[in-house]
Amino acid sequence: MRKHPQATDANPYRRKRTPAVLLALTATALLAAASPAAAAPADAASADDCSFTDTLCLYEGANFTGERFTVSSLVEPGTCVSLVDHGWGGRVNSAINTNTSGAALFANDDCVGGPYQVPGSSSIADLGSFEPLSVWVPA
Repeated sequence: MRKHPQATDANPYRRKRTPAVLLALTATALLAAASPAAAAPADAASADDCSFTDTLCLYEGANFTGERFTVSSLVEPGTCVSLVDHGWGGRVNSAINTNTSGAALFANDDCVGGPYQVPGSSSIADLGSFEPLSVWVPA
């Protein structure tokens, strides 16, 4: 059985509750709200559906279909975003990362534990049974 590491300040995925991070989370929420969800045709999945720079695009369906939720960080080294707080807890089934640095999906709501990596400049067409509740995105 794999043990999850204890949350410490050295953990880059840990959500820090500082004014800068809270501002970044607010800006991220505004960015997500400003980017309306778009349904992509089931047979036309491509990175063109995620034409944003340094952004993680999360999709409700496998193969980058269904509603889209975009998230990015405005602070170094990055930030943790609760998918639950944005109504996306357990809804993500595929992801496209346009940032050159990797992002991480977590099965809990506080970006701790064993992450499901989304390498930089890559995509995952199907997360299988993994149901993320939070995501860490790099700046």
